[in-house]
Amino acid sequence: MRAIYPGSFDPITFGHLDIISRSAKIADELIVGVLKNNSKSPLFSLEERVKMIEEVSREFNNVKVVPFEGLLVDFAKSMQADVVVRGLRAITDFEYEIQMAQTNHKLAEQVETMFLTTSLEYSYLSSTIVKEVATFGGDISQFVPELVRQKVLEKMEERRRV
Repeated sequence: MRAIYPGSFDPITFGHLDIISRSAKIADELIVGVLKNNSKSPLFSLEERVKMIEEVSREFNNVKVVPFEGLLVDFAKSMQADVVVRGLRAITDFEYEIQMAQTNHKLAEQVETMFLTTSLEYSYLSSTIVKEVATFGGDISQFVPELVRQKVLEKMEERRRV
């Protein structure tokens, strides 16, 4: 089974890595699809996000990181993926995610969505929270791997200088 775990990952967090780790145990191959979303202005470029994810997911031999844009179902078809993996932190995530899963299923019946609930220790965590804490000089080491922490701090320093 080939699965896709899509997202912006701006930046990747321990919550994302938890879903990657658990999905990699279920799927024969897991493709982490890094979305180029033109409607958002990310902290990191698409290339930077792909590179960071490759670095921090290196231990998983069945994980591949691939950038994409456009419809998720088109990406899933192009990757010949059977399943889309989505992480759920709270009931509010479920409302949005079920709507997206149903829409995707309508567009491509062969692509199923599998929901994994986030481990309790990461249920509050999001990339937005990481960026907000970092913006105000807070310690993000409990939210992201060390490599990512360093990259976030570098970006914040660059923004302060501008």
